Amino acid sequence: MIFAFPGQGSQFVGMGKSLYSEFSVARQVFNEVDSILDRKLSHLIFNGPIEELTITENAQPAIMAVSIAMLRVMEHVFGKSLFTDHNVKYVCGHSVGEYTALCAAGALTLESAIKLLKVRSEAMHEASLKCKGGMVALLGAEINEVEDILKSVQIDGICEIVNDNGGGQVVISGTREALEMLPDLFKNSSVRKLIKLQVSGPFHSSLMKPADEKVLEFLKGIKITRPIVPLISNVTAKEESDPKVIKILLAKQVVSRVKWREMVLYMSSRGVNKFVEIGPNKVLSNLVKRIDQSISTKNIDSIGDIDSFFNESLVLTAKNLKVGLS
Repeated sequence: MIFAFPGQGSQFVGMGKSLYSEFSVARQVFNEVDSILDRKLSHLIFNGPIEELTITENAQPAIMAVSIAMLRVMEHVFGKSLFTDHNVKYVCGHSVGEYTALCAAGALTLESAIKLLKVRSEAMHEASLKCKGGMVALLGAEINEVEDILKSVQIDGICEIVNDNGGGQVVISGTREALEMLPDLFKNSSVRKLIKLQVSGPFHSSLMKPADEKVLEFLKGIKITRPIVPLISNVTAKEESDPKVIKILLAKQVVSRVKWREMVLYMSSRGVNKFVEIGPNKVLSNLVKRIDQSISTKNIDSIGDIDSFFNESLVLTAKNLKVGLS
């Protein structure tokens, strides 16, 4: 089993509100995040508006807060031995979700993770203001075709593949003028639809270089310990446990392609057959289904989902006990 955590674009107004209302362990997470940031981010998460929640400095810590609150409730229900009891082999996250994954696995404290995201998101927002760009998802084409088309033409401005999400989804970041050329570039390709993503900048591209430098500098003062289970890295698409290596990769991730398809293939090759997404929406679960249908997926973004996961675990435990007694 792998625990995975969503990235920017999964946010919605009202996410995590029921957790806050019903569980003190969840309220503690939201209150701690509000305290660290010295503002009521929780009010924005629960009440919106979506336009403000989508701004990078808000979306990144908001998604982490909701995901960690969900994890804390799971630990409250299942016990602190959640990882060992459910045979969790790896953690991973998509972009900002990687920070959540490291926090979940004990490599980062919530305080360190939120402070890191504050620096990361502010630096990315500042870099975005300088270049006026965005991100576009291409649906229907695989990575090789997109790479070939981009290499074959002269594009005004920056235009780079930044997410290899697999299952016919490739994401491009770039300057506004470059992204405006995409419909014409891909009109005779396998791309059947182009979607402008709900983000405020050209993330994971070379345009984020100023942010990468600020994150790397801030990371020097952050303590990262060995995670209780390995992280599957966005940058290398393989497992990483060395704190020094993880620190370098976190900074590099800001300007690097998220190799999601390769990450899923890696976890599959290592015997992972269950994927549990913890946090708002089910973006990652849907991507996994398109890449490898042999991996069963479960999304946990509500109290009902936790109840369902709990009941499934009881059934599995009973089956295992029955086998052990026979």
